[in-house]
Amino acid sequence: MTSRLDRLARYRAARERLAPATSLRAFEALVSEVLDDLPAFVRRRLDNVAVVVEERVSAQRLERFGQTPGYDLLGLYEGVNRVDRASGYHLVTPDRITLFWKPILEQVGSADPEAIRQEVRKTIVHEVAHHFGIDDAELERLGG
Repeated sequence: MTSRLDRLARYRAARERLAPATSLRAFEALVSEVLDDLPAFVRRRLDNVAVVVEERVSAQRLERFGQTPGYDLLGLYEGVNRVDRASGYHLVTPDRITLFWKPILEQVGSADPEAIRQEVRKTIVHEVAHHFGIDDAELERLGG
């Protein structure tokens, strides 16, 4: 019986690693891998930033950013970007980059792990750009 349970546990662990479309834990692991793959000079400059995964953005958060309920964000940066930080910036709560896993999966429209990885990477790069003070208009101009 124990060997059957061990096999089942290994199977579930493998499935979660390979199936971010069906597992929050696997999606979080994918986000972690993508963050680790960012260039070292970018990772070193991610100062006071927490990266989290949530299912979807709440209606209240959408309203704070001038969006109507039902609008699906893939990611969201909340905080004081590095350009706007002044000498008084200390003892503040971490900035927050949130990835919304269900809309990302819906955007990809596929269970292909590589397609999901690419969309996660694109979303992380977009939100990290906000951390560095690049707004949506500039990102659009740069092609991102």
